[in-house]
This record gives sequence, structure tokens and C-alpha cells, in this order.
Amino acid sequence: MSRALTFATGRRMKWVVVAAWIVLAGIGASFAGKFEQGQKNEQSSFLPGSAESVKALEQTKRFPSGDNAPVVVVYRAGDGRLTRDDLRKVTGDKQALDDKPPVATGGFSGPIVSQDGTTALLVAPIKPNGESDRLVDAVDGVRTQAYRNVPDGLDVKVTGAAGFSRDAIEVFSGINGTLLFGTALLVLVLLLIIYRSPIFWLIPMTAVIFAEITARGVGYGLEELGVTVNGQTGGILPVLVFGAGTDYALLLVSRYREELRRHDDKHEAAALAMRRAGPAVLASGCTVIVALLVLMLAEVNGTSGIGPVCAVGIALAMLSMLTLLPALLAITGRRAFWPFIPHVGDEGTDETHGFWRRTGERIARRPRVVWIATTAGLLVLCLGLTQLNTDLTNGNGFRDSVDSVAGQKLLSEAFPAGANAPTNVIVGDASHVGAVRSALEKQPGVAQLGPVERGAGGARFDLTLVADPYSKAAFEQIPSLRDAAKEAGGPQTLIGGPTAQQRDFNVAAARDNRVIVPIVLIVIFLILVALLRAITAPLILIATVILSFGAALGVGSFVSMQVFGFAGLDSTYPLLVFIFLVALGVDYNIFLMARVREEAHHHGSRDGMIRGLAVTGAVITSAGIVLAGTFSLLALLPLVVLTELGFTIAFGVLLDTLVVRSILVPALTLDIGPAIWWPSKLAHHRERRRPSSDPATEPS
Repeated sequence: MSRALTFATGRRMKWVVVAAWIVLAGIGASFAGKFEQGQKNEQSSFLPGSAESVKALEQTKRFPSGDNAPVVVVYRAGDGRLTRDDLRKVTGDKQALDDKPPVATGGFSGPIVSQDGTTALLVAPIKPNGESDRLVDAVDGVRTQAYRNVPDGLDVKVTGAAGFSRDAIEVFSGINGTLLFGTALLVLVLLLIIYRSPIFWLIPMTAVIFAEITARGVGYGLEELGVTVNGQTGGILPVLVFGAGTDYALLLVSRYREELRRHDDKHEAAALAMRRAGPAVLASGCTVIVALLVLMLAEVNGTSGIGPVCAVGIALAMLSMLTLLPALLAITGRRAFWPFIPHVGDEGTDETHGFWRRTGERIARRPRVVWIATTAGLLVLCLGLTQLNTDLTNGNGFRDSVDSVAGQKLLSEAFPAGANAPTNVIVGDASHVGAVRSALEKQPGVAQLGPVERGAGGARFDLTLVADPYSKAAFEQIPSLRDAAKEAGGPQTLIGGPTAQQRDFNVAAARDNRVIVPIVLIVIFLILVALLRAITAPLILIATVILSFGAALGVGSFVSMQVFGFAGLDSTYPLLVFIFLVALGVDYNIFLMARVREEAHHHGSRDGMIRGLAVTGAVITSAGIVLAGTFSLLALLPLVVLTELGFTIAFGVLLDTLVVRSILVPALTLDIGPAIWWPSKLAHHRERRRPSSDPATEPS
């Protein structure tokens, strides 16, 4: 392990490592630009193949009309009934769109005028054949015609399932670039503030950028292998790589600067820093990687895709910090820290001075009172979990107003809301289609049934719901509709469409929450046991991180619902918050406790805790601020789910850094004493008795 962690600091090997990374990043850069092109943002691509709505979608392709998404043009009079000029606009648009239809767009039906005469619809199928660009071009073509020469007082919006998909694709298409540049700029500013050097920030920044470029190239390769990657994954990847990579860099550089004050040779200092701090970075990175890989067990394809893509990002960030960063440090040496160049014998952050030393001493006076009070405060924050409500849907998932949502509202004022996105019914045995239709007509909440189409897949028709197809009320109707359809038409009768897809998505997400959370906890516990060679400490650390997660989720849920006023939380929100907060929260505990264990061997458990907190306090706090800052950028994007994730994870990271790692864990460790290391030999380590003049016993 020692040789593996220090080889990059060799006098010759450092140049080989830098050259190898230049080649690796160059290869990654040639594919990085294609990473966005393979992303899939349609709702159906998120679902497991076992979902009934996915099976219905596959069967739909066997009919003459094939797999299509309806585009709906809504014309609504602003005051009263549609005028002649309004109707002339509607018929003119239909004629123009039929004469020169946009790509992948079928013929338009209508105009369909509401009974009250206030609203008219034009409806056409769009067949994107799985290509996002075709769907975007088709909807844009319809919108270009529909929004041309609109009479005064007439509201015109283009919606339908195709409209919703197009708006989602547009939002996701701008995420990657925005987050990449925003994250890089934020990290740059924070590094300048932390190191107070106009030069040194280039070193960790270069290592992080090389890792991010390579990660995007590998991400494209994973897409080609069939991993489902959407805009959410693409947005999280740069945030995670920059945030975690910078965290690892801060820890290693802090130890390197510490060694430069003890050793004149920069190569020796770099090697010692890697030998002593490298294992903590390796353990932290492996913890996050394993936790992310567990996401591959998720049924929601979007969630399972986050696992390998982000795990690769963390692995490359860790590898870059353990190889490229020390090589660059060995090349540049102490002068890169100008104007605050560390010299042998200089005083710096040590075990006997500073804010964090004083903090540790204060906690050591009454550790039990401190951890009980801190735990009580975190439990109060957990009360926000009463606001946890996963009612977010495609219909209310945009932060800003978009045409598809506005069109849905206009349509629902005069027609059954479900007309915007009909539910698909597939009857495998066409002889039962009459019985199925009769059974579904009797179901409450069904507005009307469409005409029957026959094909190789049997028979199919559309069902229009009274409720908004993207509402919770509509989702709750799907199980009863499926039961009635199967009872009348047999097990080969399937119900799909946008409403059924969202319902299946919610069910799969709920299952993932139940299954993945305990597996991740077990995996992280085993890694901590291996690193700390103890049972008690890992149990305590896991408990504190779970408590911190509950508090962050409670605050995030409360703020999302009561402060931001969002309609709900995404079904995957609890799981993603858990994965990132638990895995990343354990990181800081690993950084702290690995150093505490090192100090405890020489100074005992109590002093080891205080000394470990003293030397890691500043760097871990800086790391937490960097990571929280990068994740907070997600909250700037126009999707509700990313805003919720960004705020909650950023708050949770700060909570972990400033409260859990700085107060709760030290207090518990000090109260438990050497038994924290049970069953290792450290549990029986005698506390070193020191004279009263020792700084550790002096009042602060």
C-alpha cells in the first residue's frame, strides 16, 4: 500500500504519471463531447423492462400507428367564446401543418371545439422512433406555426405528451454546460480563498479537470454499453467530481504542507503525505464508489444509471488525487504556495494550538452533555420529515412556466384533462376487446374511449381520464383500471401511456428506497470496520450519519414544501439524498477518525481525539464548504427535483461538516473513551498521563 500510494512522488516517475494523465485526458476529451448526445430524458426510458407500461409500449410498436406521442395545440379564447378570427386561425394552422407537416408528424385531427365554445384543439401523432432530436424538431415545427399571427385575446399553447417531453429535453440539454462552468468557477474562487495564492490553485484544479474530462469520456462509453444516462445524471457528474476531487485534494495538500514544515526535500514530504493521508482518501473514495454501485440494483433505470457513471467519476477523481496531484506537488514544490511558502521549522496548524484545538478541549470538559444536546437538536430537525411527500410529477416538475404545462391548464378548463395525454390500452386477444371496453367504461374517472386499432399485437385503443393525467389522482386510478381490464381481457391486456408510466416509476422508486438503503448501510459499515479495525467506532459513525441524513431530509422537505412552495418531492429524492449524504458524510468521519486513530497510538484516545480534531478541523471544514457549494449549484437549475436535491445535499453536507463531525463525533468519542476502538488493541490502550504543564491539560 505504501509503495502504491507514493510511487507518483518519485523523481522520475512524477513525469511519467503526468504524461500518462495527459494521454488519458486526451482520449477522454475526444469522447466527452458525445456524452450529452446519448442521454435519454423520456419518462419511459427511466422504467424497468418488467413494468407493465414498458411492455405496453413495446406492444404498441406492433400496430400500424406504431409508438407515437401526441402533440396537442390548444386555442382558448381569453374572454368568452372563440370568434371567427380565432376559428380562422385554427383552420389556417391545420391547413398549413397538413400541407407541410414537421418532421415525424402525422396528420392533424380537428379542430375539436369544446361544448362551451371557448376552446379548440388540434391533435397529431409524432413518431420520434426513439430519437430525441426528431421529437424536438417536430414540436418546434408545430409551435412555430401555432404561435404565428395569433389574434388578440386568443391564448395558444402546444402541449401533449410530445410537448412535455420536448420541454424536459430542452431543460436537460442546458444542464451539463451550465453546471460544468459554474462548478469550475466556484471551485476556482474557493481554492483562491483557501490557499491565498495566485499560483497554487492551478495544481488541484488541473487534477480535478483531468478527472472530469476523462469521466465524461468514460460516461459516453457506458452509454454505448446500454447504461441509461439522463440529464440528471449528466448534471450530477461534474458536481460530484469537482466536489469530491477537491475534497481529496484539500486533505492531501494539507498533510503535504504539514510535512514541508518538517522535511526539506519536497519529494520526501510528498511521499510522507501520501503514505499518511492517502489511505483515508482511498477508503473514502472506495466507500462512495461502493455506495454508488449499489444503485445498480435499482429498478428505476435513471437511478441505476447514476450508479456506474458517478462511481466512475469518483474513481477517476480519487485516482487523479492519488497519482496526478502528488506528481504535480513533487514537480512544483513549496514555491507554488507563494506568497505563503512553508519552510522547515515554521509554525502552522498543529496539535496544540488553534480554534479546533480549543473546540476539542471545550467538548472534552462535558462530552456527554454536548452529544446529548446535539442529538436532541438534530432530532428536532428530523421533525420536518412530516412534510415528506413524493407527489412531484412531470406536470409540476418545472420551476419556471413552460408551454406544455400552460397548455395543460388551458385544456383542462374546457375538456377532460386526460385528453392531453391519453392512456393506452392493449388487448392481446382481439376477440376480448369489446369486453375490455365495456369493463373500462364502467370505471369511475373514465371520460371516453377512443376508436379501436387492430394489428399484430392484437387490438388497442386510447382511454381518456377525467383527471389531469400527471396528477396523483390519475396515478391512483391505474391499478383499478388494470384489474378491470385483465379480468375482462386476460393477463395479456396491458395499460400504458404517460400516466401509467409515472405510476410505475413511483412504484419502482418506492421499492428502491426499501431495498437499497439497508444494503448501502451494511456495505459502508464493513468498509469502516476494515479501515478502523474496530466495531464500536463504525457503529457510532453510521448512527451519526443516519441521524444527520434524517435531519437534512427533514429540513429539505420542509423548505421545499413550505418555503419554496413546490407541489411535492420526486420519488427518487429520499434515495438520492441518502446515497450522497451518507456516502459523502462518512467521508468526513473517515478523514477525522483515521487521523484520530493515528494519534491515539501515541497519545491515547482522549488526546488523540483532540489532536486529530485540531489538525483536521480546518481542512475538513474547507472541504465541506467546497462540496456544499458545488451541490448548491443544482438549486439554480429550472427543474424542481434538482433544486430539491441541490438544497438538501448542500445543507446536509454543511450539517455533517460543522455539527456532526466537529461536535457530535468528538463528543461521543471522548465520552466512550478507549472502548470506541473495541475490539482492537487500542481499546485497552492506557491513557498517557502528562504533567499539568502539558498544553492538553491547560485551560483554553
